[in-house]
Amino acid sequence: MLQQKLIDFIQSGHTLSTTDMDLIVQYFEPVLFPKNRIIEEEGKVPKYLYYIVSGYLRLFYYNETGDEITTHINCPPGFFTSYFSFVNEAKSNDNVECITECELLRITKADLGSLTSKSPAMKDFSIGVFQQSIAYNETRSMELATLSAEQRYRKLIENYPGILHNVPITYIASFLGMKPESLSRIRRKWLS
Repeated sequence: MLQQKLIDFIQSGHTLSTTDMDLIVQYFEPVLFPKNRIIEEEGKVPKYLYYIVSGYLRLFYYNETGDEITTHINCPPGFFTSYFSFVNEAKSNDNVECITECELLRITKADLGSLTSKSPAMKDFSIGVFQQSIAYNETRSMELATLSAEQRYRKLIENYPGILHNVPITYIASFLGMKPESLSRIRRKWLS
């Protein structure tokens, strides 16, 4: 049962009752998506918040020249969606795409509301997830503004070493705010 992975993840920092666990099983739907599948499309309100059991997802949009700009790559475990649009039930400018095959648990905004109203533990946990998302985005904005391209790459690899084996270099370069050629130069320098 995939929901057990989420229960274990939550219990690493929170206490869940049997009722809480039953509610998680009830509300989180397990899904499996193939590599390169877009599961949330730009121009639409995101339908789901996803918990990543396995696989890699990215958030991206198309800039004015039609280039894909990757703004977020998520490594398992963790939650993923276009948060602002999901929370505010607003149309998103982003796409959510499976970079690899992904085993996910998903929940709608309405079901998340029901779950958090029935479970104080899940309400506290959900608030924590959204706070972490805000903190992550603030940190990321600051790093893009203050760290060199090489420093951003080094930090990414130190924190998420598995990303190199699972995510195409073009997505990593875009995520780090550089061209693929620049990232290739940095990687060659590092390997020499």
